[in-house]
Amino acid sequence: MTGTPVLYNDWYPALRSDRLQGGRMATAMLLGLPLVLGRKRNGRIFAMRDACPHRGIPLSCGRFDGDAVICKYHGWCFEPESGQCMEIPSLASGQDHPRKIYSAAFPCVEGDGYAWVYVPKPGSGRMRLEGREGLPPVPEPPKFSARFRTAHLSADLPCDVDHGIIGLMDPAHGPFVHQAWWWRTRRSIHEKKKLFEPIAQGFRMSAHAPSANSAPYRLLGVYGEPIRTTIDFVLPNRRYETLRCGDRWFSSLTTVTPVTAGQCRIDVCAAWNVFYALPFATAIARFFGKRFVRQDQVTMIQQAEGLKFNPPLMLIDDADRPAKWYFALKRARLEAEETGRPMAHPMEGPVTLSWRS
Repeated sequence: MTGTPVLYNDWYPALRSDRLQGGRMATAMLLGLPLVLGRKRNGRIFAMRDACPHRGIPLSCGRFDGDAVICKYHGWCFEPESGQCMEIPSLASGQDHPRKIYSAAFPCVEGDGYAWVYVPKPGSGRMRLEGREGLPPVPEPPKFSARFRTAHLSADLPCDVDHGIIGLMDPAHGPFVHQAWWWRTRRSIHEKKKLFEPIAQGFRMSAHAPSANSAPYRLLGVYGEPIRTTIDFVLPNRRYETLRCGDRWFSSLTTVTPVTAGQCRIDVCAAWNVFYALPFATAIARFFGKRFVRQDQVTMIQQAEGLKFNPPLMLIDDADRPAKWYFALKRARLEAEETGRPMAHPMEGPVTLSWRS
């Protein structure tokens, strides 16, 4: 994948896992890598490079029998989790089967309604099945009770992943991009101060009372408990938000995933037990959440028009400091992977930022 550098050796959501049913295969693009995914008879999901290692035809043009992926061109048969070629129909009697032939296969795990794929750095060699146990856990939104509801949202963004991610952590665009009676207006702008602290591979907006100019947060006042929210950003692309109100909670995991050099995708997985008994709670949350994400999407589409001409850009303090941290974190991780030295965190310690929004 050319253009903006991307971070490999990590988990990315490829698609919603409910698309992998009934022996059907589905395709996805991650970090410029074409994938074919499916679900085996035993329920396990898999992800392979969507190209036969023989002549390059997409494996998605072939068929999947529940246990093996069969190439359309010459019938080569692959075990999809390991990628090993199990059968070559054109071999004559007495000819040895080349057991060392593999199609590229990637660790693939189902979690919170997504098929998560671990994408290794190109050229790092085949990931053997026995070596996948040591991978980091698949990301998920925090959960604090056995009973909760969930909702998912997704939108394509016509920009590179860096622009998508710094938009994800931008604290000042809310009253302008997300103007609505149920969220914020320009008249609600006021000065804010928040404490940020370094965490592994990212930074945290420390626990604080949520913005008083956001209507959804004000609704939680009906519980009569103090409300605290925490926001984390973690490389390569994850924003976690947790809201606690006594034993009531809301959490979300938002990711911005590079698809190609000039396109990325935002995915939101939310979980909550607030207003759990409210009829149609999930439908209501999805209704408003879809409009919220659509506002970001429209803004990014419009921004892409300006970015076509490579205008000079600038970041300010303090509102753009999280964006600066992101770029510094990304450079530090790329440098650590290149040199083999431990990653140096760009934040020396906690810092308070101020802005108006």
